[in-house]
Amino acid sequence: MEEATPPDTGGDMETVASADGTEIAFERTGSGPPLVLVHGGVCDHRFWELSDVRATFADHFTVYAMDCRGVGESGDADEYDLEREFEDVAAIVEAIDEPVTLLGHSSGGLLSLEAALRTDNLHKLVLYEPPITFDDRELYSEEVLAEMERLLDDGENEQVLVLFLREIAQSTPEEIDAQRSAPDWQDLVDAAHVWSRSVAAVGEYEFNAARFADMTTPTLLLSGSESPPLLKDATAPVNDALPNSRIVTFDGHAHEAMLTGPDRFLEAVLRFIREEN
Repeated sequence: MEEATPPDTGGDMETVASADGTEIAFERTGSGPPLVLVHGGVCDHRFWELSDVRATFADHFTVYAMDCRGVGESGDADEYDLEREFEDVAAIVEAIDEPVTLLGHSSGGLLSLEAALRTDNLHKLVLYEPPITFDDRELYSEEVLAEMERLLDDGENEQVLVLFLREIAQSTPEEIDAQRSAPDWQDLVDAAHVWSRSVAAVGEYEFNAARFADMTTPTLLLSGSESPPLLKDATAPVNDALPNSRIVTFDGHAHEAMLTGPDRFLEAVLRFIREEN
């Protein structure tokens, strides 16, 4: 088992080597049973600080908030493959010396779902609308992906993020403005190439329900009643594929209830983690 590089004090960034040797960073806070948080697109580990979610979790758990590959303080590799990101999450889980609750949001939910097949060190799994396509639906149009690539080639990094948020995440103008005013926005702009490549790879991901037939980890699937249809509707097929899962829907909220309804989000997650298996 790969050991994480220890911090000098709580809250410092630490790293663990993924399967290909890339250093993946995370920040550890709190104390108690381990909880690993995996952010989605156009985010880094600071996403969980936009409300009181991470601080509240840290009152109950040792929280490991990671930076995905190429983002924040995590390293990257010359060649990109979505498989490496599954391994990155699994590497953090494996570096912890007791069973972990793994919580992934959006594309981080997909990474967490696949990581669950690559580790035996899970206690529970929480997935918030992983962007899984089915019934010939598409996560993005070819025109949107081509426009993202054009903007990236032209150095219009900020517009890459705005296009991602507007056309793929289907964020409202108000949500986009709020994210642009966040202190980590420039860091996310600087990592624009990450969002372009990852959305292309996630859009090509093929969900095979049979691969998860033996995955008995207790799993909570979270969804918002107001989420974009593709994200909301994909929750049921994932639930059908997992032998030990259930769905909680946040009425009146969309894809980011941890920000728009943090109390409701925290209540659902804490109740699930505390339940006896």
